Formats: sequence, C-alpha cells, structure tokens
Amino acid sequence: MKSSKLIDIFKNGSIVIPMYLFKNYENLKLDLNEFVFLMYLNNCGDGVVFNPQKIESDLGYDLGKTMGLVDSLTEKGFISVDVSKNEKGYMEDTISLDGFFSKLKLLVVDDVNNNTEDTKDSTIFELIESEFGRTLSSMEYEIIKAWLENNISEELIREAVKEAVFNGVSNLKYIDKILYEWGKKGIKTASDVEENIKKRNIAKDKEKNKDNDIDLDIMDWDWFEDE
Repeated sequence: MKSSKLIDIFKNGSIVIPMYLFKNYENLKLDLNEFVFLMYLNNCGDGVVFNPQKIESDLGYDLGKTMGLVDSLTEKGFISVDVSKNEKGYMEDTISLDGFFSKLKLLVVDDVNNNTEDTKDSTIFELIESEFGRTLSSMEYEIIKAWLENNISEELIREAVKEAVFNGVSNLKYIDKILYEWGKKGIKTASDVEENIKKRNIAKDKEKNKDNDIDLDIMDWDWFEDE
C-alpha cells in the first residue's frame, strides 16, 4: 500500500488506529495491508456483517483484494467468518475478531513482561478480566498498559479495582478516575489507600456524631425555675 493512499484513508475517517497497535503491528506478523484492513474491521466492531461493497467504498479495495485479505487474516487466526441468520431470517456472513483480541492480549502481556522488572504486572490483566467477568477490549488493554507506563504500580491498580468493584462499578473510566484522585492526594501504595480509608471513616464518624450531639444547654436548663 502506498503511503499516500494510507493518508487518504485516514483523512476520510474510515479508520482510527491506536498508536500502540501501529507501533507493534509487525510484532503481530502482519503486513501493512493486513494491518490496515484489520483496523478497519476493528473500527466497524466485532461481529460486523461482511459487506464487500462497503469495504470497497471505504477503503478502495476491490473484491479480489478484500477476499485475499480475509483469507490471509483467517489463516493467521486473527478473524473468522461465521454464517448466521439475521433478524429477518436471512443468512449472512459476519466477521469475528476474537482471534485478534486473543493475540493482542498476548502481545500486551509479553510487552509488559519485557519492559518491567516486576513480572507480576502481567497478572493485572487477568485480575481485571476476572473481576469484570469478561474479556477486555483492545482499547482497555491500552488503557491499563498506559497506567503501568505512567508508573502507576500494579499494587495501586489492584486497590482501585477493589474500590470500583466494592462500589458496584465495572469499567475502566471509573477506575481511571479513582487513580487520578488518588494521584492528586499523593496516594501511591496499598498502605496509603488504607490510611486514606481510615481518615475518611474518621471524618464520617465525626460528622455522624456531630449530627447526633445533644444540646447540653437544653439538658441543663432548670425547667421548674423557668416561670
């Protein structure tokens, strides 16, 4: 693919490519054409209906090139084409990206392991998936990796995940907000979190006691002498 064509595709808004994936697509054993096509499918969403006419309109790929890319990405295990009935009862081809997400997960975990002395960092992805009860998306993997690259410890991320789950919230935006607020308060470790919780509980108790205080002046008033 010529660079000028790639720029046109970007300008038309057909594809949004995360920088992490752009830097690492060769590590996924993809050539540039395969990578661009895979990012296009990723932008369309998992389980998208296979529509060669729309692909040709968006990317300028003819049917032969499109089918060739589908075949190569299927052989490499990035996508699969499934046949199912739509709401009207017609059979249609849909493209699943499960293989891509699995490979991306392995790439991110391996990358983290290679760039940190603490090999336990790799488990943070499994932890969050376990707590959320689902597989993380490619964008969510990038967010978690960004936390680690910004020197937010796995220990602190674990505490933020626990805080979010305790509050019944299972999304990374909420966890990111927790980490941001903790950062402003200088909270960097699990011990800091525990100390902050203690202070918060003490403040709540004081406020509660304040609401329950009895006016001692009223209690000391001599009602019988008050004529």
